[in-house]
Amino acid sequence: MSELIGFNVRVYAFCVNDNKVLALHESYAGSHICKLPGGGLEFGEGTIDCLHREFMEELNLKIEVVKHIYTQENFIVSRMKDNRQIFTIYYQVKILNIEELDVQIPTIEKLEWFDINSEACPLVLPTDKIAFEKLKLDYFL
Repeated sequence: MSELIGFNVRVYAFCVNDNKVLALHESYAGSHICKLPGGGLEFGEGTIDCLHREFMEELNLKIEVVKHIYTQENFIVSRMKDNRQIFTIYYQVKILNIEELDVQIPTIEKLEWFDINSEACPLVLPTDKIAFEKLKLDYFL
């Protein structure tokens, strides 16, 4: 492995509505993935500000952060950005203007609301799956 030169901080959110979770199907770097709304933290930006920006840029949505769900605990090297370590933080959010939902970027192929009780979670990224299990534990306490 080459020497690491920095971090790629990612911030994602679980939008839960009527026991369903919002997921995005996207093409990214030649692959099809199903992931949560959110994205990369920009320099000088806080994690909550990042979520507000990403939801507006991707989906034209305003959100309210409900709570922190999970912060990645293991070491992961980015497959997309050379020589960077990925660090991911997850929140639960409430959508404030669902009627204005409008996909803003062409890489998002479709949206899916999947059941929080589903055994067949469509999320593909390993850290997303861990965070989803934390959400379910917390959600049903």
